[in-house]
Amino acid sequence: MKKIFTLSGFLLFIAIFFSSCVKQNVFQIDEGYWLSKERGEVVYSSSSCPYYIVQTANGYSIVQSLDSKPYVGDILYGDLSYYGAKDMYDRTGGIMITGDVKEYWLSYSGAQDAINYYCN
Repeated sequence: MKKIFTLSGFLLFIAIFFSSCVKQNVFQIDEGYWLSKERGEVVYSSSSCPYYIVQTANGYSIVQSLDSKPYVGDILYGDLSYYGAKDMYDRTGGIMITGDVKEYWLSYSGAQDAINYYCN
């Protein structure tokens, strides 16, 4: 009988110990690095389409969302004028996102045509 109580006491101790552990996010975003990258504002984002449009100083970029998708009005920093999958800093949300740049340096009408192509 004594062994049962000792074992149950040990298991209770283990359960309390592991339930008191808290996962902490130790990943810090280096804003200085990201703010030196190209800046863009999300001007189109739809829940029904995995693509969104970012307006940059050089024109419009079409980006495919690979994880979290930003909202209209969010400010992004990253390499928005180069093809391929890239990490971007969503400063409005304070998070890192990944997107695949499909088109860049488009005119307004070119961006509209491209989003219609990719979303249909």
